[in-house]
Amino acid sequence: MSTYSLTMKQTRTNLSDADTRREAIVEAALAAFAQSGFAATPVTAVAALAGISQAYVFKLFPSKEGLFVAAVERCYERIEETLEQSAGRARSDDPNAILSAMGDGYAGLIADRTILMIQVHAQSAADVPAIRDAVRRGLARIVRFAKHRSGASDEAVQSFIAFGQLCHLITTADVFDLGEDWARLLARNIRHVPAN
Repeated sequence: MSTYSLTMKQTRTNLSDADTRREAIVEAALAAFAQSGFAATPVTAVAALAGISQAYVFKLFPSKEGLFVAAVERCYERIEETLEQSAGRARSDDPNAILSAMGDGYAGLIADRTILMIQVHAQSAADVPAIRDAVRRGLARIVRFAKHRSGASDEAVQSFIAFGQLCHLITTADVFDLGEDWARLLARNIRHVPAN
């Protein structure tokens, strides 16, 4: 094997290792930031969760802000994947049936709260321009996907997104089982999948 071939093989291996570690870091960041938010989560917590040194985390993500943005982007990727899988299980090609199936899938996705809480924390840190831009890109991605995949009207897609945000509110406040009139009114027609 030539020196060039050996160097190329080593480079591919190193890139593969870096990609694997990057994935582990992003998944750890998603979990860590979902628990404590942007401001309260140190990069050391992400590194520990990923089983990677803090120095290596900073090698791949030079700033905490960039790491948080990567976690937010992963969140929206996961949402889109879930919506796509759920749309495939719709009972018909009717746009409302597709949106309904997407809503069911999304309710299941946020039951473990990681995807829910990273969105809540991203919105609370949206005064940071890079984070605000990531939230905007994520929302644009989901709105465009829901519109294109379902073929629903603008109003129906807006309602779908609005119900999703209401679902966030009542899930984070845990109002489903309160049994009070105001809680029943607020949670009316909202899908809920209890956390495991």
